Amino acid sequence: MNIPNELQYTKSHEWLLVDGGVATVGLTDFAQHALGDIVFVNLPQPGDPVNAGEAFGDVESVKAVSDVISPVSGVVAEVNEELLDNPALVNEDPYGAWLIKVESLTGEEELLDAAAYEAHCAQEE
Repeated sequence: MNIPNELQYTKSHEWLLVDGGVATVGLTDFAQHALGDIVFVNLPQPGDPVNAGEAFGDVESVKAVSDVISPVSGVVAEVNEELLDNPALVNEDPYGAWLIKVESLTGEEELLDAAAYEAHCAQEE
């Protein structure tokens, strides 16, 4: 399982990278493996508010539909339009295929570093 050290993680299997006041959010390698082949991604629109700990969209796989939980509160600055046409990119490169970018950050839920996230995933397997 791939867990990059430079990212932060949530217990609901989203990753987060904050750079210059903008948070990039995506699904972890663990999440995409658990979901299986992702066939549809439902994302918010730029300008939509997101709240830490609440769903901002969902992903549909051959197994199930799963909510995607925002690790931060703020405003959606950008969505990865490429995923709307090719949701399988999340399976191919979960850390390259980000979902949304959030600006005007006002809060975050409890985040894990790579080691803590790896321990959390080991408990779920």
